[in-house]
Amino acid sequence: MPSTPPLFPPRQPNAEPNSPMLMNWAKNATLAPASAWVIPENESQLQAAIAGCQGRVRIMGTRMTPGRMLSLGGEQDILIDLSRLRGRLAFDDNSVTFAAGTPLHEVFEILTAMDRMLYASPGVIDMQTLAGAISTGTHGQGLAQSGLADEALSIRLMDAEGNIYNIDRYHPWFPAAQLGLGTLGAITAVTLRTRPATRYSCFKSAHSADNLEEDLLAWNQQWAFSKAWWFPDENKVHAWNAREANEQEQALWRKNHGDLVTLDETDEQMNATVDKTLARMRDDTKIVDENGKPFRTVTRFKDFSDVIGDIYQVFCRGIATPQINIEIGIPLDKAPAVIRRIKAWHNGAHPHMHYPVILRCTGPSDAWLSPAWQHPTCFFGFVVYYAQDGSLSEEGLAFLRDVEQLLAEEGGKPHWGKYFTPDLYDWPTLYPHWAQFQAIRRELDPQGKFLNPFMQELMR
Repeated sequence: MPSTPPLFPPRQPNAEPNSPMLMNWAKNATLAPASAWVIPENESQLQAAIAGCQGRVRIMGTRMTPGRMLSLGGEQDILIDLSRLRGRLAFDDNSVTFAAGTPLHEVFEILTAMDRMLYASPGVIDMQTLAGAISTGTHGQGLAQSGLADEALSIRLMDAEGNIYNIDRYHPWFPAAQLGLGTLGAITAVTLRTRPATRYSCFKSAHSADNLEEDLLAWNQQWAFSKAWWFPDENKVHAWNAREANEQEQALWRKNHGDLVTLDETDEQMNATVDKTLARMRDDTKIVDENGKPFRTVTRFKDFSDVIGDIYQVFCRGIATPQINIEIGIPLDKAPAVIRRIKAWHNGAHPHMHYPVILRCTGPSDAWLSPAWQHPTCFFGFVVYYAQDGSLSEEGLAFLRDVEQLLAEEGGKPHWGKYFTPDLYDWPTLYPHWAQFQAIRRELDPQGKFLNPFMQELMR
């Protein structure tokens, strides 16, 4: 199994923007010398860069993944930025093709202007590139859909020699290409299936966590989209449950010029819980700005209101802020037992938490390396925010280590684009198509050009 690299690196918040070394978005990892940064203008330049590279190649997207996914060390290694391969390339009545470097927010804006949407619910952050989001397993919530990779109808992929393949759903490589971790080659374009845009009403509520095991399943079975935040210290749960808006609700949205409608009636049931959480977060982060980004992620639960909007207005509401984020997928039928185990552990150990547990469930995925492969899955998310000086709460990190160990023991699978401890997982056992994926990877990249040191150990 891969050796464990430093999992929770400190940030360098004061790193010089013109540094000779390129850092990831969170500024907690050095990726490569700035001279290794290659920005092709088009597919032909990308082809020349990959085919001509005598070292390793990684595709960096917006650099939001842990640095170890992208870090390079060889003098001839290159880090490719696809930000100039962006925009809509083609469309028909049921699909839209985007260049791989298109940011998700641009994908969503283009679809909205077309009065279309994806079948998949969005994740909370929309800064990622389309190719990066697909390649790492970005997902939203709702049992009638799965990850963004499952919305792909075809994927245009460039291998280590610069050869180009158009891999559609009938191609034997497709379930590997859907979520390839950047190890199969460079994605240059993705065709996504679309549907007519729909407006949703999202009903927000507060609950005791006493019945969370049953409530979580019920919410996901009854609503089109469901998301919950569990505050174990206060035994509270905040839930967002959404269904298609009725005619009256859609009329309110249209009257608001197509902007998100926030209904006037507010609920204060989460206020005391949020205040306690904010106190812990402020103590841990030493951030003096009362409106600092980490605090805004939870302050929105105070005086909460129901809303009406399109799927992106309702759910793509995240605030990008540097953090350590661990997310583990558990088969949905095992989720109640895992919740009970977390409760028992929490009641005995009283671990330090400064943010609630995030609960999002999806339907099964067709991607071989998806944590939701062939199973409805509940994703348990855990967050620790960085302090003002770039450090991390040691108590918070102890919680992350312990809770990841607990979920790994329950057969959990980590989100590839977030932090995880490789030694906790037996990949061939967790992923039945692991060997098939590796065979396709070796066929497309026999010399391992797309493997940096971390990915090389992970894939061995």
